[in-house]
Amino acid sequence: MSEYDRQNDSWEEQPAPGQLSMWEEKQYNPSPEPPKKGHGRGVIALVLCGALLVGLAGGAAGGYFLGNRRAPADTTPDKQTTLQVQPDTAGTDAQPEGGSQPEVIDQAPLVITTNKSGVLLDPAQVYAANNGAVVSIANEYTTQNIYGQVSSHASSGSGFIVDPDGYIVTNYHVVKGAQTLTVTLASGDSYPAELVGGDEDNDVALLKIEGSGFATCKVGDSDTLRVGEMVAAIGNPLGELTNTLTVGYISALDREINTDGTPINMLQTDAAINSGNSGGPLFDMYGNVIGITTAKYASSSVEGLGFAIPINDAMKIVADLKMYGYVIGRPYFGVYTDDLTVTMASYYNLPVGVYVTSVVEGAAADKAGLQGGDIICSIDGKRCQTQTELSSIMKQYSAGDTAQVEIYRSGEYRTVSITFDEKPKEDVGAQQTTPSTGSTGGQSRFPFFGFGYGG
Repeated sequence: MSEYDRQNDSWEEQPAPGQLSMWEEKQYNPSPEPPKKGHGRGVIALVLCGALLVGLAGGAAGGYFLGNRRAPADTTPDKQTTLQVQPDTAGTDAQPEGGSQPEVIDQAPLVITTNKSGVLLDPAQVYAANNGAVVSIANEYTTQNIYGQVSSHASSGSGFIVDPDGYIVTNYHVVKGAQTLTVTLASGDSYPAELVGGDEDNDVALLKIEGSGFATCKVGDSDTLRVGEMVAAIGNPLGELTNTLTVGYISALDREINTDGTPINMLQTDAAINSGNSGGPLFDMYGNVIGITTAKYASSSVEGLGFAIPINDAMKIVADLKMYGYVIGRPYFGVYTDDLTVTMASYYNLPVGVYVTSVVEGAAADKAGLQGGDIICSIDGKRCQTQTELSSIMKQYSAGDTAQVEIYRSGEYRTVSITFDEKPKEDVGAQQTTPSTGSTGGQSRFPFFGFGYGG
């Protein structure tokens, strides 16, 4: 059995079934070994020995040229491995000063499967093996305008079941603000869904529907992908073309995509990803999910550009959402910020950087002595000229880490030491560097450039 190691981002072999605890062994269900064939008579073995050697030589030569040929179209996976996906709790004992242990809401790890048969499938086989575990998600919510008028809205997306007890992975933006969530299976059966937890920074969410024995998608390893590999997506494009299959190739790896101020590492594919596909699975040709598709970064002006969150990145987040309801250990700066552009910096004779509009009282930045009006220029020598760069740099740290932050204040540069707090649970979903759209504490020094002039 294999277990997902959250800290080292890898699959690690686990003890044999006989060495597992009673609880773990109940969830461990490996494929049975094929029965061993009996030995033939010694005379027959001697007669066949020469033929076997000749056959091996011919097979080696043939394998040299045909080793990477696809399996026949009617070949199906014959080996699956059960995985227990759980967060690494080794670091939770060392909380930053003033921190506390996160509340555990569900200690049972997700139990998922992966296909390790090594048998390549065609798109039709991938679809047949996984379609029953791909779901459509309907999100109903209300909004209120400045005049107090309430409007009802509905949106839709996709998701996929990863645990037979009804745990569903999707994009956070698919379920954001939901008051009512409904999940519809490929069979047409619908279920009310509960939001277990979500992470807006990385656009990942985990849902739960009541029941057991649901069909599940197998989860693979996105770190092994190569540009040019064929992939297939199943989803709910346009919110009404349910369980649609599209096929393409991996176009690029490790694309840093940013639309909301927070860059996210993405896979790029030319498989068609349209509105409504968000949250659905992207499969490799072994039938394993290797990405979560998202249409949030699509545009009507381009074609052949689709993106997906690598499944290895997502499952680390999902494990935390299952156990705590949010992602633990995230660094928290405790500042409200805005960009200081080249034009503004030149006008006021200031360095280009991230302008601090206000500081959260008692947070890491406040303890380090940062003030509203400071300009953040770098963190541990890494240039920080925009909120996007600040957000990207912050992803390299964890709660409790200490960094040297260079700031500009009152005509001089200073370096302050900051030990990051843990991002509070109630702040999950807010952007790290821009918890609000403008300044909420004090008058901005740049009233004519959209910095939220407060007076």
